[in-house]
Amino acid sequence: MNIFVGNLPFSTNGAQLEELFSPHGAVSSATVITDRETGRSRGFGFVEMDDDAGRAAIEALNGADFGGRQLTVNEARPRN
Repeated sequence: MNIFVGNLPFSTNGAQLEELFSPHGAVSSATVITDRETGRSRGFGFVEMDDDAGRAAIEALNGADFGGRQLTVNEARPRN
């Protein structure tokens, strides 16, 4: 399952994102999306986990406080 994580603090990196999700199950990958021009975080990322762990993580982390910001966590929709 691919999970969208929004409203991340701009200082967040992939390792911190993986650390946040790992208590809910094995994380296949955790990526923070950066701006091509500046290299700065765009404030969102994606985490890949198996389906059961992913659902548990979405349930536990959607609306949770992380670095002073309220996270938006849901199943990622495929790009059009």
